[in-house]
Amino acid sequence: MEPGHNSQPKESAAADAPPGQEALVVFTPSGKRGRFAPGTPVLSAARALGVDLDSVCGGRGICSKCQITPAYGDFAKHGVHVAQDALSEWNAVEQRYHDKRGLAPGRRLGCQARIMRDVVIDVPAESQLHRQVVRKSADARVVVMDPATRLFYVEVAEPDMHEPSGDLERLGNALASQWQIGQIEAGPAVLRKLQPALRKGGWGVSVAVYADHRSGPARILDIWPGLHEGGLYGLAIDLGSTTIAAHLTDLTDGRVIAAGGIMNPQIRFGEDLMSRVSYAMMNPGGDAEMTAAVRLALNDLARSVSAEAGIDPALIMEAVVVCNPVMHHLFLGIDPVELGQAPFALATSSAQALPARETGLDSLNPEARLYMLPCIAGHVGADAAAVALAQAPQESDDLVLIVDVGTNAEILLGNRERVLACSSPTGPAFEGAQISSGQRAAPGAIERVEIDPQTKEPRFKVIGCDLWSNEPGFDQATAQTGITGICGSGIIEAVAEMRMNGILDAAGLIGNAEQTGTARCQPEGRTQAYLIHDGTARGGPRITVTQNDIRAIQLAKAALYAGARLLMDTLGTERVDRVVLAGAFGAHISPKHAMVLGMIPDCRLENVTSAGNAAGTGARLALCNAGMRAGIEEQVRRIHKVETAIEPRFQEHFVNASAIPHATDPFPELARVLTLPAVSHNTGGGGGSGARRRRPR
Repeated sequence: MEPGHNSQPKESAAADAPPGQEALVVFTPSGKRGRFAPGTPVLSAARALGVDLDSVCGGRGICSKCQITPAYGDFAKHGVHVAQDALSEWNAVEQRYHDKRGLAPGRRLGCQARIMRDVVIDVPAESQLHRQVVRKSADARVVVMDPATRLFYVEVAEPDMHEPSGDLERLGNALASQWQIGQIEAGPAVLRKLQPALRKGGWGVSVAVYADHRSGPARILDIWPGLHEGGLYGLAIDLGSTTIAAHLTDLTDGRVIAAGGIMNPQIRFGEDLMSRVSYAMMNPGGDAEMTAAVRLALNDLARSVSAEAGIDPALIMEAVVVCNPVMHHLFLGIDPVELGQAPFALATSSAQALPARETGLDSLNPEARLYMLPCIAGHVGADAAAVALAQAPQESDDLVLIVDVGTNAEILLGNRERVLACSSPTGPAFEGAQISSGQRAAPGAIERVEIDPQTKEPRFKVIGCDLWSNEPGFDQATAQTGITGICGSGIIEAVAEMRMNGILDAAGLIGNAEQTGTARCQPEGRTQAYLIHDGTARGGPRITVTQNDIRAIQLAKAALYAGARLLMDTLGTERVDRVVLAGAFGAHISPKHAMVLGMIPDCRLENVTSAGNAAGTGARLALCNAGMRAGIEEQVRRIHKVETAIEPRFQEHFVNASAIPHATDPFPELARVLTLPAVSHNTGGGGGSGARRRRPR
């Protein structure tokens, strides 16, 4: 086998599928899975499951579009152990391509690698025909510029034999007299550039000086002869469990000059955080694998946004990173095992300020600095602190609920008097995973759904097209992308619309055709499914909402609502004045549909707003204003954390919140704008009368 192109197997007691039997294949990030006969090419399995894996050459190993990355070890989330021989041996075609163009370590060609045993396979972004849309844009925001890193031009005294001193010391004197900068320090890389720069610049130089809110000497990060006009830049990074977003920011005026996003490659180790903690527990060295994967991705992303902006990455002097506690530990190279069990102890909750190279970010300036916001508690991390920085609930006169919706939701509730926080394990269903026709946001994915109340016929919008499916020109506009599946915002609207139109009852049961009055409700095993789109005549997928899909959404939304309700209990309130939906997914949720579903507490719809990527906004604020770092560090110490895992009432709230919208809590504000049909589909006959089927004796 080609050295470096497969990870070493991990010692494990987990059972493996016997050779000769059909092997289980799990594709990430889509989450699609199936069983295939040994010897099936990975590309064939991907096509059979509708996995988005590109190929141009017809499987001849020429185009390299179908590159994949197998993952090895124990995956409790998927109930599978992946052995080193899960795929066929590295073959001559792969070797020929590797010799000519090169394959990254761990990569295989999907058309050449054959499935031999149970395996988890990651499809990287560049191998996906429909590129993932990482919807974490930077909000326009007025920022008072006070960055930790600034550019100063100074004129330095020439050496004098009668008063001998070092060039660095005379540079320090110049900075003190001309810019009132106190004590300075510099590392070997800057010292090597110091004397040539001074002499080439005729003793006039530009220096990048880092001095944040902490005490201590200022640090020289770089030096240029004469007046440097190339600019200084920083990266604001939102390191999410599913997606990573980076905003390349001009440190002189706060403008975002380039932005990019990628899927977090750690998805192949587990879609949710606890799966990754489990992977680290069950696979020795698993935490190091995940650390290496995310650091590689961050370096690639930094180079990508630099290329987009047309700047040298060496001009990136700072990075601010926000993330949840598990990602925090994995990025810093800390084993997250303690976060997987009570009392969920962090190695440190304090803000971190350190050289970027110590975290593996070697694509920036060699002297670049990195700042990580503080974590609030064991499962409420620096991303929640960044949301608090961006939204400032402690300055609100009314009671505001801020929900950062993601695989693990962070929730803040409070006002000027007090701010509470908790996390809630919503899982990946809101992002299209664990949904039968689900996918992550990409061109061709259904993102909006409406159902006609009379005909029960659906219409929808897909990412990449502004037309509704029943409007002229829709077929032509979507001919290139196709209609590929349904993403998180689409499944939310679909389920809510089904409830609003009586297709779904309050318990979450889908009615049959007779009960609902539409032939789009079709039997699927012992349950029903609602057909949104049938593209099989054109070779496309059949997109339905199944009973299992409803259950996955119910579990996710119940966890979210229960967390919010627990915070309300702690404050002794039954109502909130405002709701702010944050996060990449939260920015695309319809407030009405979120309330119909029961994701959020009842509130006036006009008071439900989106904050976009609030965590990313908080990271950019901390990047552009060093004083805000001190402010959020102080604020985090005052936020009270409520631990959902040990609160007895969480389970009670969770059970009641499984109903749509809720089993017991009234929704008077929602009732002002619409009336949900009082139907029950748990019946033996049609019509939804509510009479339960009599069991035979």
